[in-house]
Amino acid sequence: MTTPILVFDLETIPDVQGLRRLGLIQAEAPQDQAVAQLMAQREAAGQSTFLPHHLHRVWVVGCAFRDEEGFRVRCLGEGYGVTDADEATRLRQFFGIVERHTPQLVSWNGSGFDAPVLHHRALIYGLSAPVYWDQGDLNRDFKFNNYLSRYHHRHLDLMDALANYTGRANAPLDAMSQLCGLPGKLGEDGAKVWESYLAGRAESVAAYCETDVVNTYLLALRFRLLRGEITMAAHDQETDLVRRSLKALVGDPKSPLQGAHWQRFLEAWKPHEGP
Repeated sequence: MTTPILVFDLETIPDVQGLRRLGLIQAEAPQDQAVAQLMAQREAAGQSTFLPHHLHRVWVVGCAFRDEEGFRVRCLGEGYGVTDADEATRLRQFFGIVERHTPQLVSWNGSGFDAPVLHHRALIYGLSAPVYWDQGDLNRDFKFNNYLSRYHHRHLDLMDALANYTGRANAPLDAMSQLCGLPGKLGEDGAKVWESYLAGRAESVAAYCETDVVNTYLLALRFRLLRGEITMAAHDQETDLVRRSLKALVGDPKSPLQGAHWQRFLEAWKPHEGP
């Protein structure tokens, strides 16, 4: 392996501070009541209750990283707070990995949601990420393969690529994972992240996010097989590495989440028998 691979996934919550600054919710109301009122207003007006990208705050950044040293999975940041300092730390860590390692980024709907949210939040915090934004000015190779162009594979949005770059054929990560014999989504529901935040279920959301990036990485392996980048033997060898890496995390006292979600993931991960 020459190019590291970084699979990423965000879990976000409404940017309450930003909503108040823009006058979209009451400044004095508790955040749960203020956001609930805003959603009710949007629904009554026939608007989507899914907020625009620039009104999301990054709570969890799940990452699966594969390089010459092995396969690792974790959430960025120290703990699961949502202060400005917490969010900025996660963003700096994410772009720092890109700046240091220049990995191939892999996501599921990353170009449609995760990347634009990262862009807006990085701009708000005044961060710098020249490698990520390079389109050939710093490195000539980036003119033909960069993180920003939709049809380049330096950032592979797997959902978009499989749908032939048309939203009419998009498939959910959970369904495609299960169809390929993978566990799919376990535990939390991405649509209930705000509810989980209010209830203090940070660890369960982080665990859910981590299983998402592992599902995505395993689907990306299947995609590389489809494109002829790897053989079936190499594919099977890599999935074995992922299994061993996850088994090592089960009950690991050094793991922030203690690995219970990996036990469930491994139990649900059945050998693929085809359609």
